[in-house]
Amino acid sequence: MTDTVEALILDLLEWIGPGSRPYTEVIEAWRTSCPRLPVWEEANERGFLEQRQEPGRGTYLSVSALGREHLRSARGARNDKRDRHD
Repeated sequence: MTDTVEALILDLLEWIGPGSRPYTEVIEAWRTSCPRLPVWEEANERGFLEQRQEPGRGTYLSVSALGREHLRSARGARNDKRDRHD
């Protein structure tokens, strides 16, 4: 996994945020055909996203508990490094 993909996965999780977003909105913004940037696919495979059906509204995506923990851990580590360099 490249640092670029890892950083983009974190961006995706932050972009979705604490609520949920329509599946079509997420796919439109984050799906790529570039095999070197499998952000959407990698986040799904790692279990960082959850899907649910909302009657009359369609499929919605949210960040899973595992995804929230990954985001918290990764961003916390990054902030710790930044603080040590200030």
